[in-house]
Amino acid sequence: MGIFGRKNTTVETATAPAAVNPDLAALTGEYTIDPAHSTLGFVARHAMVTNVKGKFLDFSGSLQLDGSDPAKSTASIDVKMESIDTGSADRDGHLKSADFFKADEFPTMTFRSTKAEALGGDDYRITGDLEILGVTKPLTIDLEFNGSAKDPFGNERIGFEGKAEILRSEWGLTWNAALETGGVLVSDKIKLNFDISAIKNA
Repeated sequence: MGIFGRKNTTVETATAPAAVNPDLAALTGEYTIDPAHSTLGFVARHAMVTNVKGKFLDFSGSLQLDGSDPAKSTASIDVKMESIDTGSADRDGHLKSADFFKADEFPTMTFRSTKAEALGGDDYRITGDLEILGVTKPLTIDLEFNGSAKDPFGNERIGFEGKAEILRSEWGLTWNAALETGGVLVSDKIKLNFDISAIKNA
């Protein structure tokens, strides 16, 4: 997932490619996302005045990381829509209903990467296809690599944080309600946030 590389400070053309740190080649390999130590979250504006935060509790994913050539890295994530959690059972039920995610008909949201880029330093960008309600649209995620470590159980871990923004209407999520004071109940723009820990496969 494009989580390696360092910026080349020598600029001879308008844009210089990011150089790769050879010490990171050892991180090359296949990884499994650890959901117990990861968060897939989102933020929506409610009634034009406050933010409602939520997350998904049931998801799985894999990463193929290339420390020598970040552009060859890939990511795949599957999210169970029934696992949505905003801290309110009534609101979660509404989000799973036909007004929003139609969780019975479309039980899974998926992301499949199509491009990875090293931006310099610990910053990276991954682009891929996000499918919701059977609709597939491109999504670009900005990432910050948080490092690697071996945990007390001998697992080799990597970690990173990510963020992105989408317009939910582009995936057919159009339900809303007008406010008497003007505006709508739920924002079209949704902020996505990720905090990922992944374990290297043996």
